[in-house]
Formats: sequence, structure tokens, C-alpha cells
Amino acid sequence: MANLKDIRNRIKSVKSIQKVTKAMKMVAVAKMRRAQERMEQSRPYSNSLTEVIQHLLPDVDRDMLPLLDVREVKRKGYVVVSADRGLAGAFNTNLQKVAQQEIDAFGKENVDLFCIGKKARDHFKRCEYNIITSHVDFWAEMEYDSAMMIGRSIIDHFTSGTVDEIHVVYNYFINVAQQEVKSEVLLPLVYEDGEGLTQDRLYEPSKEELVSSLIPRHLNVQIWKYLLESYASEQAARMLAMENASSNAQDMIKDLTLKFNKARQAAITTEMLEIISGAEALS
Repeated sequence: MANLKDIRNRIKSVKSIQKVTKAMKMVAVAKMRRAQERMEQSRPYSNSLTEVIQHLLPDVDRDMLPLLDVREVKRKGYVVVSADRGLAGAFNTNLQKVAQQEIDAFGKENVDLFCIGKKARDHFKRCEYNIITSHVDFWAEMEYDSAMMIGRSIIDHFTSGTVDEIHVVYNYFINVAQQEVKSEVLLPLVYEDGEGLTQDRLYEPSKEELVSSLIPRHLNVQIWKYLLESYASEQAARMLAMENASSNAQDMIKDLTLKFNKARQAAITTEMLEIISGAEALS
């Protein structure tokens, strides 16, 4: 049986860890609330812009804009949006798993990677995937300009003909307790039957001018949406992970305290037996 000093030290160590996990949970809660507000404010604009473009696309010539060019898919680009830090449960692991499965199914030699976040960059660099560019250490001061900067290189990679399709793998925020890994096609913009608006609309200026103006903005908004969704999901996942860690630490403290009390009782009983035996021997 472990001696009392070792058990006491373990209890002290677990209590110290519990203080850290509780502090990290509170920080994650504060960050998540701010991130969730920004994400919920951006969703209506992003959804409305998507609906308008879906309504316009069937009526315009796709050759008018390189971003609408649908080509035979021989090479793909993947944008993987992860976190810079761990301690968020399976947040990064699930994302990397989905992205890697899709990339391996198509052939890793035919895929260019754009990694957002240290975890994605380190994972795919270790696995020797073809990383074109990576963006790290910007989450704390993330602004819309960050999305424009990231989107610029991704869009140029498509318009130059280097890749024929761009996919984005990210975590979609459903609620505090649930985040879903999604894989969406960013480019080319493809209209599918049944996705457009059913009502008829009049547009001024022409639909062609609107498409040329709205699509670049739409792509920047989409990148911004992916960043906001991922950041809010990360903080929610970290909050739950730290809450579970604090709960597990409390259970461990209870078990160690019980073990400590049993060991102390055994030590007291042993000492009493030794005293009684010694007294009997003297008598």
C-alpha cells in the first residue's frame, strides 16, 4: 500500500491540476460567448448572399468569370480549418480524420493543402502532405481582413488553374454541446436544381454585373464564416473538455482521499497493536 506522504502529494497535485482546468474552462466560456455572438450575427448575411447568388447563377454565362469555371477535376485543393492549441477533446482529431480520409480517397499526390491553425499544419506536415501555405497565431485578433488575406491565396490557386476544385473542411457550430465536421465545395460555385429561390425577382443593374460584383464578396464572406464557426466550435469543445477534466479530477480526489483515510487508519491500527503487544510483553 502506498505510504501516506505519496498519497498526500498526489492529492495536492490533482487539486493543482483541477484549479488549472477550472480556470481554462472559465476562459473558454468567455471566448465562446463572444465568438458565438459574432458567428450568429454573420450567418443571416452569409445565407442571404448565398441565396441571391444561387438565384442568379442559372441565368448567367459561366464563362464570364473564372470563379465559375467548371473543369474536369484532376487536382483538388483542401482548406483545413483547425485550432492552434489542443486541450479541446476530439476537436482537432475528428477534423484531421475527415480531411485525411477524403484526401487519401482522391490521392494525396493530387491534392494541395491550405492549413489554417497549427494543429492541421503540424499533422499534415508530419504525414508529408503537400502544404501550399499555412496560417497560424491569428485567432486571438481575428478580423475580417484575416479572411480576405487567407481567401486571396486560395482563390488565386483556383483561378490560375493549379487546382480544379477547392474543398473546405471545418467544424460547424450546432450548439455548445455539439459541433459537426463539415466538408464543403468552395470553388467552383455550382448551382444545383432545387437550391435556388422559387420567387421571381427583378435585378438592377444586370444579373451579369451583380454576379461579377457579389461573387468575390461572397467568397470572402464564406471564408469568414468558416473561421467564425471553427473558432466558436473550438471554444465550446475546450469548455466541455475542461469541465470533464475538472469533474474527473474531483472524482480522483475523492478516491485518493478514501485511500488516504484507509492507509492512515491501517497505520493507526498497526501502531496500536504494536503498543498493546509491547505492553503485554512487559507485563
